[in-house]
Amino acid sequence: MRVVMLALRFMCMAGLWPVTQPNTSHFKRRHKDHYLGDNVKQRHTGREDPKMKKLDSTKSMLIKSEQLLRIDDHDFAMRPGFGGGALPVGIDVQVESIDSISEVNMDFTMTLYLRHYWQDIRLAFPSSSNKSRTFDARLVKKIWVPDVFFVHSKRSFIHDTTVENIMLRVYPDGHILYSVRITVTALCSMDFSSFPLDTQNCSLELESYAYNENDLMLYWKNGNDSLRTDEMVLSQFFIEDFQPSFGLAFYSSTGWYNRLYINFILKRHIFFFMLQTYFPTMLMVMLSWVSFWIDRRAVPARVSLGITTVLTMSTIITGVSASMPQVSYVKAVDIYLWASFLFVFLSVIEYAAVNYFTTVEEMKKLKRAKVPASFNNTQAMAFDGCFHDNDIDLTSFPEATSTPNTERNTQACNSTVSSPTEAARLRCKPPRVKRHLRFIMSNSYMIDSYSRVIFPLTYLLFNIIYWSLYS
Repeated sequence: MRVVMLALRFMCMAGLWPVTQPNTSHFKRRHKDHYLGDNVKQRHTGREDPKMKKLDSTKSMLIKSEQLLRIDDHDFAMRPGFGGGALPVGIDVQVESIDSISEVNMDFTMTLYLRHYWQDIRLAFPSSSNKSRTFDARLVKKIWVPDVFFVHSKRSFIHDTTVENIMLRVYPDGHILYSVRITVTALCSMDFSSFPLDTQNCSLELESYAYNENDLMLYWKNGNDSLRTDEMVLSQFFIEDFQPSFGLAFYSSTGWYNRLYINFILKRHIFFFMLQTYFPTMLMVMLSWVSFWIDRRAVPARVSLGITTVLTMSTIITGVSASMPQVSYVKAVDIYLWASFLFVFLSVIEYAAVNYFTTVEEMKKLKRAKVPASFNNTQAMAFDGCFHDNDIDLTSFPEATSTPNTERNTQACNSTVSSPTEAARLRCKPPRVKRHLRFIMSNSYMIDSYSRVIFPLTYLLFNIIYWSLYS
């Protein structure tokens, strides 16, 4: 038996005995049942085997779209019509909002929908229904799009919530609509010489960065109707006009470029500044006039009132200057504030003059009077400015005797010479201005009387001139 087994093994190795193939039908039936059982199990559990996961339909559709547009067959690093004439690219803009306008930084922030229109024959596709195809940002990165940028922009970004706000629409004949939602902060050169009664003209400028006028021609798609705006309400401005325009920009090293402008005119609301600046300033100036009706001998009351109004005006000027850019020219609000500050300051100077002339007048009376030994403290206070002149009876003090020189000068001036010369008249009679000054010094209370009329009339005249010029 052992010899037979060795002989059979030798014959098999030599190929003289046929070897039968194993029957795999039973194995296949078992594995088929196993797969069917897994599918039933997946339906009950709601789970899917990663190995049996099908291809995503959106990915397959994107691959089909790329094949339809023949993206892999062309080099989209070059513009359409490379080597020929300039490619026309139409632009239209819909302004969603003007988010902020900063006087300190001299810029504005705007959110807008920027749409481009051009034709690229390389993306033409056959269509029986002549309907366009719409794509998102994933396809935009694989084709050529215009490289439009914002001139004089400080910051800008494309909105990406919940996805990038980019839309691409391709028509069968190769025409393309490319739309993007952007927020941009751009420079606005403002002129504050009439601030806050000013009107600002700002512009947002669009231009191709790489392609000059020989390669790319930017134009407004629908003329003046290419710029549309929603209803916008600004806190400090109201929009007078939105207007598109175009021009050329020259760079010494690269040539001429087409440039599009979005011009808008902003007029400032004055009511906010009337409440915050002009009305408080007017009240401070009027408050400084109250001292003209306070007794000139009430030194603490008049001095404290004058100092308070001066400090308040300084605070208003400082607050307005802190909210404005440090420009090298005078603004309209500066003229008004400093003129009002001058009126407040002059009211303090007015009382200083009144107090000085009153003191000089009373000192002269003290020198002319013969003060007896029984002169008490109450009477002495009359000369120090604590009582009215009519509160103290000074008639009991005889006038000082006149000296021979005084009598001689009086006789000379009162002499009735038949034909006195003009020089003698000028020597004896002081000039008119000097006589008025002496009269005011001897009657210092009249300064307050004149100030009650002169100060309000002058300030009223200043306001009429100011508002006539700037409004």
